[in-house]
Amino acid sequence: MDNETSVGDILIVEGFKVTPQSSVPVFVLLLLAYIFIMVSNIGLVVVIFSSSRFHQPMYLLFCNMCLNDVFGATIKILQILRDLFRSGSERYIHYINCVVQAFCVNLYGSTSHTVLIIMAFDRYVAICDPLRYSTTMTHRMVVKLSLAAWGSTFVAVTILLSLTIRLTRCRRVIMNLYCDNASLFKLSCESVLINQIYGLGYTVVLLGSSFCSIALTYLKIAAVCLRSKNKALNSKALQTCATHLTVYLLLLGSAFIITALHRFPQLTEYRNVVSVVGEVTLPALSATIYGLQIKEIRQRVVALFQRKGKLCRVGPGQ
Repeated sequence: MDNETSVGDILIVEGFKVTPQSSVPVFVLLLLAYIFIMVSNIGLVVVIFSSSRFHQPMYLLFCNMCLNDVFGATIKILQILRDLFRSGSERYIHYINCVVQAFCVNLYGSTSHTVLIIMAFDRYVAICDPLRYSTTMTHRMVVKLSLAAWGSTFVAVTILLSLTIRLTRCRRVIMNLYCDNASLFKLSCESVLINQIYGLGYTVVLLGSSFCSIALTYLKIAAVCLRSKNKALNSKALQTCATHLTVYLLLLGSAFIITALHRFPQLTEYRNVVSVVGEVTLPALSATIYGLQIKEIRQRVVALFQRKGKLCRVGPGQ
């Protein structure tokens, strides 16, 4: 470490506390999970963009989620893997790097909700107003919705971090697996009332708007399905909505638990475990659930396993 670097610019990350015996198994499991998240999400994006039949609003919007999951997993899981074999004093990070990481972490979490909101809007138009779907959900509209999902959270998170970096610091230990806004403003001995008010208000608006918009969307979709006698329409609606709703409920549950546990410093270890499970489970599950829902991808996966099964049965030299 550079001796000229100010001690105040060096922060210590608490990290994921595991025993020396369990460090290797945990590292291997997290690394395999990260590889799976990368391969599955990037693979789905490649398949969607390489086939013209998938150049539809639903799949293009899904690419937003895949790319956001890749972004979030890279920011969080790589930090955990890096610090897993380091002692407490070696888990240091420069303050400016911590701020950048906190910005990315909060941007990822917020965008996860806004992307699911626009995906719900897409399903609402497709099921409740199918005759106007092609004129409403154009490629231009998809671009606008995607920019709105990322742009609105970018501005909100910028304000969130701006309120935090103005504070002076009297502590240097990040009580988390990685840097985020809540962990950063806890380093200050000043009044953080403004940060807490904005942060809580931002969380309520984000989670509240996503919950209300998605709940309203599904209520209207359910009403349409109950009135409709078209079994094919109802089956398709149930399939796509069940997938979307499962991913959203997992995201919402994880966000509520982590936000609540941040208010109880004595439960830091439990929050860390929930964070690790959430960061591994959500990106992996969303890619798996949505990927298997796409018929062509499902057929390719089945064909791949069948081909491998035949090769195993034949064996070398036969």
